[in-house]
Amino acid sequence: MRRTTMQWDIVIGLEIHVQLATKTKIFSGSSTAFGAEPNTQASAVDLAMPGTLPVPNEQAFRYAVMFGLAVNAEIGRRSVFDRKNYFYPDLPKGYQTTQLDHPIVGPGYVDIDLADGSTKRVRIHHAHLEEDAGKSLHEDFHGMTGIDLNRAGTPLIEVVTEPDMNSAEEAVAFAKKLHGLVSSLGICDGDMSQGSLRFDVNISLKPKGSNELGTRTETKNLNSFRFMEQAIAHEVERQMDILEDGGRIIQETRLYNGERGESRSMRSKEEANDYRYFPCPDLLPVVIDDDFIEGARKLLPELPDERKARFKEQYGLNDYDARLLSDDARMAAFFEETASHGKDAKLAANWVLGEFSARLNAEDKTVVQAPITGAQLGQLVARIADNTVSSSGAKKVFEALWSGSGDNADAVIEAQGLKQVSDTGALEAMVDEVLAGMPDQVAQYQEEGDPKKQKKMLGGFMGPLMKASKGQGNPKLFNEILVRKLGG
Repeated sequence: MRRTTMQWDIVIGLEIHVQLATKTKIFSGSSTAFGAEPNTQASAVDLAMPGTLPVPNEQAFRYAVMFGLAVNAEIGRRSVFDRKNYFYPDLPKGYQTTQLDHPIVGPGYVDIDLADGSTKRVRIHHAHLEEDAGKSLHEDFHGMTGIDLNRAGTPLIEVVTEPDMNSAEEAVAFAKKLHGLVSSLGICDGDMSQGSLRFDVNISLKPKGSNELGTRTETKNLNSFRFMEQAIAHEVERQMDILEDGGRIIQETRLYNGERGESRSMRSKEEANDYRYFPCPDLLPVVIDDDFIEGARKLLPELPDERKARFKEQYGLNDYDARLLSDDARMAAFFEETASHGKDAKLAANWVLGEFSARLNAEDKTVVQAPITGAQLGQLVARIADNTVSSSGAKKVFEALWSGSGDNADAVIEAQGLKQVSDTGALEAMVDEVLAGMPDQVAQYQEEGDPKKQKKMLGGFMGPLMKASKGQGNPKLFNEILVRKLGG
């Protein structure tokens, strides 16, 4: 029996760990660079060795304030660090230095655009500064676990939303918006494959129309939008099965395996008192003044919503294309480079959102990993716009550029003989030859009195014409010559 969500309301809240792009850790001078040999970037301070004292990283506070301003939030003028006590192999101190009652960022909001054209406001409860833990490694240890403490002490802001989302679509839209926001701000590199952005999803179900929230579960450490969407669908179905069979949901933390499409229980969900929070005795409260906040405000770059409005006005894009191109800062920069080298911004947008994005998705690459530059794609767009190459020929050029078998569009067009024939004299000769070999179709066309049907019939001539021109005839000119010679 196929289940539906008709009798249930889905309630979703997110906790997002945003790794800040500081050069050093939040309380020490250790490097935060990714990819170093395990345990080479964990200092005595990161390990809380006796006699060491943490020193707050000013840049981490600046980045946190920039985030708060970008999400229309209150800035905590006095933020306090606490110790969250728990034991886990990759937590070298036995506690995490974080913020509980006095976070750096207070209530704010983010507006998201949905597929039906509507906009929804998702409230942010708060965002607090904290240090990251190390990393447990399981792959290469044959039944054992290795611990890499390089990440321990890397600064994070943990963004906590209100439970304002009611579907996977809304949750993913918010996640993408937040990803675009922090990468546009430059406070996070946004590389989810390296753990720079990690999502915990809180999900509960309640009877449709009820005001009482159900018991929630938390699915941790989702590092892709696709896995987030799958994990939400999986957990909603799991909770439905339990509730409709008369069972009850246990508050717990779960892990989702995207490769297997399954989840498992990790541990029962702790409450705040389980962590025995208390103010960190080694760190004084940090007081933020007006000058610091205004200094951070001056550093704010163009944000996705502003960029979307500019793309619509400057490039004449529709709302949908402008949103897709503006949400991610790197995609936006790639599009602008493409448009600057092409002759048609709308055509550039079509290629960036079409062929280019499809290839990125197929190969699971980010924009910065693409083997083609915006300048290269822009030159190809320019050649399409000036009719040097046909749309089918352009795809062959793109393939060559992507595979590295050509440096630029012009060289590929020349090498592969893809230059489109736009010589009207040569095209007319081809049309005459093809029409002479299709007398029945010509007569049928000329006898048809319905212009709409005649327009459809033109397609029957285009195939032979493209074959005669070896795919290099200009389709638009072919069409114009056909209509003139057929008397349509």
